[in-house]
Amino acid sequence: MIALRAERPDDQRAVFAIHAAAFETDLEARLTDKLRSDGEVLLSLVALDGDEPVGNLILSLMVAEGDGMSLRAAAIGPIGVRPDRQGEGIGAMLMRAGIAWARGEGIVAIFLLGNPDYYGRFGFSAETATPFASTYAGPYFQALLLDDTFVLPKSGRADYAPAFAAFED
Repeated sequence: MIALRAERPDDQRAVFAIHAAAFETDLEARLTDKLRSDGEVLLSLVALDGDEPVGNLILSLMVAEGDGMSLRAAAIGPIGVRPDRQGEGIGAMLMRAGIAWARGEGIVAIFLLGNPDYYGRFGFSAETATPFASTYAGPYFQALLLDDTFVLPKSGRADYAPAFAAFED
């Protein structure tokens, strides 16, 4: 049975290994370390099978505004599941828990970069992200609004934590 909990210091090596294995390079693994060392992690959730970490989701700080007003925003990413455990719903479990946590913290919007077909099932869309200028704008830049009273702005900006810039091409 899979359980979720907040990352502890003794999880850091396993979290690095999860992301290094889940992606083609270790870029996402190094990004998790940089976000952590820069103090930009809002939440790091670890999925455990018994005592063994098998997945991880990072929610990091974003600076965002819409129509000139600041808004509380976060970014999901990286999210990774060990390759031998993919397809078991662990990623979906991490996503649902991360979204619920953000909603409980009063975060208005969550942004991410990823496959629209996968993340669309959690309510993310590129259309929602369109008003927000970003270095990462495009078909994979998506947003989910968590506050039903929030009106999508005519224009805005969504800036990822500075750690992301260190890993740009």
